[in-house]
Order: sequence, then structure tokens, then C-alpha cells
Amino acid sequence: MNSEQKNAPRPGFVPLTVYRLLGLPPSVMVSNLVSRVAGNIKDIVKTGDRLVIGLSGGVDSVVLLDILSRLARRRRFRLAALHVNHQLSRNARQWAAFCRRLCRARGIALRAVKVTVPRGNSLEAAARAARYDAFRRVRADYVALAHNQDDQAETVLLQLLRGAGVKGLAAMPLVRKAEGGRRKAEGGKGSLHPSSFILHPSILRPLLDTTRADIEAYARARGLAWIEDESNAEPYFLRNFLRREVLPVIARRFSAYRGTLARSARNFAEAARLLEDLALADGAQHCRDGALEVAALRRLPRARAKNLLRWFLASRGALMPNSDRLEEAVRQACTAKDDARVCINLGGHELRRFAATLYIVPKTPAPGAGFTRRWRGESVLAVPELGGVLTMLKRRGAGIDAAKLTARAVAIRLRQGGEQLQPDCNRPRRSLKNLLQEAAVPPWLRARLPLLFCGDALVWVPGIGIDCSFQAQPGQSSLLPHWRPVNSL
Repeated sequence: MNSEQKNAPRPGFVPLTVYRLLGLPPSVMVSNLVSRVAGNIKDIVKTGDRLVIGLSGGVDSVVLLDILSRLARRRRFRLAALHVNHQLSRNARQWAAFCRRLCRARGIALRAVKVTVPRGNSLEAAARAARYDAFRRVRADYVALAHNQDDQAETVLLQLLRGAGVKGLAAMPLVRKAEGGRRKAEGGKGSLHPSSFILHPSILRPLLDTTRADIEAYARARGLAWIEDESNAEPYFLRNFLRREVLPVIARRFSAYRGTLARSARNFAEAARLLEDLALADGAQHCRDGALEVAALRRLPRARAKNLLRWFLASRGALMPNSDRLEEAVRQACTAKDDARVCINLGGHELRRFAATLYIVPKTPAPGAGFTRRWRGESVLAVPELGGVLTMLKRRGAGIDAAKLTARAVAIRLRQGGEQLQPDCNRPRRSLKNLLQEAAVPPWLRARLPLLFCGDALVWVPGIGIDCSFQAQPGQSSLLPHWRPVNSL
């Protein structure tokens, strides 16, 4: 079974509403949906995996909680729940209390978190971003969400109306694999606290092939209670407008539109994977260390160049620009003069060009010129202001002479101008400015580069080296410094 088959919802299940029309007992309808979900997660969720349900208290998530709590014992995966309080409704506190009672009755651990939703052009988008940020922080292998086939149809139409590309029209997959790695931190076993397991869990949607009507039929057959979010009746929100005004009209002529649009989403997903494969092939020899050589774009037809740049932006977590801005980014990257400082605004990131290479740079302002962070012998020193971690590994004869660091206070500082360093004892001391230029360190990194000082003496610069006067001799106790940007953890 290939990955596409593995991640596609299983076809061929009889809708629960058909069972009801045939007069079959509720237990048959319930068993049908439980079996459907079990089949959808069979090749995805393994024994011992941690699943956290995004529990809003609405009928969809309540049904998913009920089904997965039954399957957890059979499939031996660990189950918990997360309730995100957006603090947008006067009933939010009651919803959280309802979710606590629901989970307590089933013996399922629940964590309720409050998020702040900034007011802006789209409250829906802001709430979704805040919610998914909370999902990314849980201790889990998967966050299970209760999106259904109606949600999928609405998403495809919304993406069409927004002029989305192939990837956007692919809408929601059954499983979206985690991006990046995982890093253990403090926290007890089974904890849902964000600090306990820094991990981007995969998103799992076990009900994606199930209609909202079938979910409600299951809830009634099981005698489940749920809450109704009053905002679902507000036609101001685009999704509600489609759900209440547009889709009922479509259903009168195209009764099977849900399944049809879901099939279109799968077709778009397949096309998106092919475009990603093409981008990987086009950039295979030109993408290194998170940077893309401009030569890769210049040798391609414009459509393939845009596809490669689109993939590059997505791979670095940058906000995708619209078609016109993407076209402009390709033009500037390929045609600007070699000494031009190309900088394209991408929301929380910037696309920059340096030495015929493109970089995605997060918009994180550097601290003031007087920034100082003392080092007191730690083997690991986090410096969030500079976006990284300093590690000092104990060695012998390689690195900094440990004894010399005890003479004066040791600290990390930023460039002030005029610094000099002698990384090669056989060559004269030189200005740090020239050394950075020779090492092709991009200009935007130079202002944030952590410089290690002992007193007023510059000891070490990442990527450049250790000053000759502080280098350890063979056999001497030494410390080997290393700087790791946070996004490489």
C-alpha cells in the first residue's frame, strides 16, 4: 500500500442515514461508524501512540471523543483531550466545564487552555491560527480533529472563492504529517503541558469521510449531549454563509456534492504532490542548509520557477504570497543586480538574496547594541534574544583554553564596530568586518551574531573561529563552543 492509498479515507461504507431508512436498530448504525473510523486510522495510529482530541464540545468532537475512547482500549493507544477557549463567547466558561464533565465521565485527561484572538480582518482566521498554535504545543503524536465531509466541501468552495492554487484546493487531508522534529523538555509522564514535550504533532481527521448528518445520527443513537456555539448561526462568517445560504441551493440540484467535492480535493492533493515532486527534482542540487541558489530559478521556465519558489517558501514555514507577489519575487531574485539588497516582505518572514542565494529570514528584531548575556560555566546557555543556544563542550586540546576563561567575566555581546580577531595564529589580526565578509556571512545575520568576550577581549565568533591567544594547546583542558539557531533544535 503506497502513502496515497494509506492516507485516503476508506471508501465503500454505507451512510448511517441509509441504515435508519432501512429501519435497522441504532446499534448497527453506531457499529458502522466505529468500524469506519477504525479503518481510517488502522495504518496510521500505532500501539502506544499518544492521541489528543481537539474537543470543542460540539457534536462532531463529542462523537469523535466517544468513538476514539472505545477504540483506545481495543487498539491500545493513549487518549487525552484539549479544549481551546478562544474567549470570544460569554458561554466559553460553560463550554469548558461541559468538556471537563464529559472527559471525567470517560476517565480521559483534559487540558483546557485559553488563547487570545487578535481582532483584525478575519476573526475566523485569527481564531483558527490561535487554535492550531495550541495544538502544536501539546504532548502528542497526533491531534485528532473532528472535521467531516461537510467541512471538506465548505473548505474546497472557500478556497475556490479565494483564488487558491492546487495545494489550497486540496483542502484537508486525512492526516497531515508533523513538520520538524521533537524535543523533550521537563514534564511528567502523560502531561499535556506545553513545556513537557515540544513537538509539532501530526493532525489526524478520522471523520473526514463522514457527513454531518451521519455524525448527528450517531450522537442521537448513543444518547450523547453536546453544546451549540451561537456563532454557528452568524451569517457574517463566510463558512456559515456557505453552509446556510449557498450549499442548500447546490444540494437541490447536486445532492451528492459533498462526496464530489471531497473527490476533487483528493485529485487536487494528488496534483499538489506531483508539483512538490517536481520542485524537489528542480531544486535537488541547488537547495542546501535551508537556502536556495538563484541559479535554480534562472534555468527554469517561469511556471516551474514559481513552483520551486513556492515549495521553498512552504518548506521554511513562510506565509505564501499571492500570485502577483510570487511573480515579483521570482523577477527580483533572478534579475536584480548582484549587489542589490533584495528583500520581499512575507508577513512574519522576509525573502532575502545574498551571494546569488535566497534565504527565508524570520522577522525578529535584534536586541539593542548594549545587549550582554553572562556565561557562568553552563554547558548549555539559551539566548532567546538572539534566537539560539550556546553549547560549551568539554574537551582536551581542542577549543578554548578553559583556564583563560576564569580570569575575567565571560559574556555574549553584539558587534559594536571595530572588533578584531586572529583565528589563524600564522596570520595577522584582522577586522571582524573583513572576516565576516570573507566567510560570506549574510548581512542580516551579522547584527545578531553572538560574540564571546572574556573581559574586553574577543574570544570567539561563530563561523569564524577562536582567537589565537585563547586557543587550547594539546592536552589542555578546553571548551569547544557551538552556536545553534533555535529552528535547528
